[in-house]
Amino acid sequence: MTKPAVPPASDSRPPGRRLALSPSRASDFRQCPLLYRLRAIDRIPQPPTLAMVRGTLVHAALEELLALPAESRTLEAAHGLVAPSWERVSGEMPEDSRLDLDERGLAQLFEQSKTLLAGYFALEDPAGVTPSACELRVEVDLAPDVPLRGFVDRVDELADGALRVVDYKTGRAPGDLYEAKALFQMKFYALALWKLRDIVPSELRLMYLGSGDTLTYEPDPDELERFSRTLVAIWRAIQAAGRTGDFRANPGPLCKWCEHQSRCPAFGNTPPEYPGWPDDVDDEALVLELLAE
Repeated sequence: MTKPAVPPASDSRPPGRRLALSPSRASDFRQCPLLYRLRAIDRIPQPPTLAMVRGTLVHAALEELLALPAESRTLEAAHGLVAPSWERVSGEMPEDSRLDLDERGLAQLFEQSKTLLAGYFALEDPAGVTPSACELRVEVDLAPDVPLRGFVDRVDELADGALRVVDYKTGRAPGDLYEAKALFQMKFYALALWKLRDIVPSELRLMYLGSGDTLTYEPDPDELERFSRTLVAIWRAIQAAGRTGDFRANPGPLCKWCEHQSRCPAFGNTPPEYPGWPDDVDDEALVLELLAE
């Protein structure tokens, strides 16, 4: 299957999309306010990468696998779900998120995805999993004007009635420098589920299919309350910058991988004109953005 080539990135954003705080956008702002602006407000498309597309495909295959009866969740079944999952997710991808894959490239994508699925089976037996939800959309307001939005890969119901939050990563486990960023995402989901269901998840589990590692964490209400205040502070800072358009670049080691160097003052370039703070809601655009995280 061959998909259309990615069109040139535009420096204008579509109208009508209410902003909300997601784990990735919160991390963007903490890393670099200008990066947040270009991704969340200007909505300049991120060039798709093979890793991003592969991650989307593996997540889709795992979602389909866990929808099967427990006894049918075999590695052979998971491998058989790769091709039909690709048909589904590739058809749903926006034009600017597609890769131009020839027959050989598609075959390599499928084989790499199957290898990652085998990595998943090395970490847990899906026949013993009881998910209450997969790809769960969570929406909650910490305050009247502090909206949280995101998608949780999986929520498990445990035998004692507790909840476990699971997130799949198709890369390798991070070093100490990036572990805190991974836990930030999990705390975000734990807080959102606590506010929605009035239950603090007993465990947060990150599964790194690329390296066969698992990172687990047990949150507590006091910690999540402190984390809630952190998110409110981040959103207040975003709102303050949004009123003036003062989203400044914050150069650092991650700049070498940034797709916005051609728009960044740190590289001698000029950002596009600030388009202003979006107020309206475009639900479809929001869903596509969150699913891409």
